[in-house]
Amino acid sequence: MQNMTQEMKKYEVHLIEKSQLEITGKGDNTLWNQATILTDFTSPWDAALPAKMEFKALWDGVNLFFCFTVFDTLIRIDKKDDSIQSIGNSDRVELFFRPDNSLNPYYCLEIDTAARIMDFVAYPNKNFDFEWNWPQGQLEVKSSIQDKSYTIEGSISISSLKMLNILNDNKIETGIFKAKYNEIEKSIFEPTYISWVDPDSKTPNFHLPSSFGVLHLENRLSI
Repeated sequence: MQNMTQEMKKYEVHLIEKSQLEITGKGDNTLWNQATILTDFTSPWDAALPAKMEFKALWDGVNLFFCFTVFDTLIRIDKKDDSIQSIGNSDRVELFFRPDNSLNPYYCLEIDTAARIMDFVAYPNKNFDFEWNWPQGQLEVKSSIQDKSYTIEGSISISSLKMLNILNDNKIETGIFKAKYNEIEKSIFEPTYISWVDPDSKTPNFHLPSSFGVLHLENRLSI
């Protein structure tokens, strides 16, 4: 199998001292000042410039912390229930993790502005198992909505990443995405898809080996 790591986009996840970085959904802990701000997002299938989005990540040896800030005030959320379909019809951010580029399997977290989580394991050709869930107690997510943006903040245990064979040599092959629903007619919404990595697909599709980059976990504290 081809090793694509050398060609992939990279994001450096800075190491912080073991702490109680409290997940509040606001992303305003001062520790986030130590994170690199990733804004390199595009919508390869839409000519319009997407709303600005920032992604940040940190880790402390025990947990991987992540924070999305999306500068958008027209938020679409389907509140009819908490089903997969309802979350799938809502504005959301997404993290995909894979052990390797075979995508057999890979693990998906899709999180809306109410911090509802659609977690599933996937296999090639969009074969999704929605009965699967992230290991219990190993994932925490909260969210908040501000005047000009919304924030989705969370933590994932390092032990669960290792158990799923996602963390290898301090690297996590990761897709970072967003789905934004726009009202094109009254009560008719269509999604725009935003990605860190352009998967070079003619139609919107995150479920390709080419849609992943690498989170590199820093292995020592900066002095």
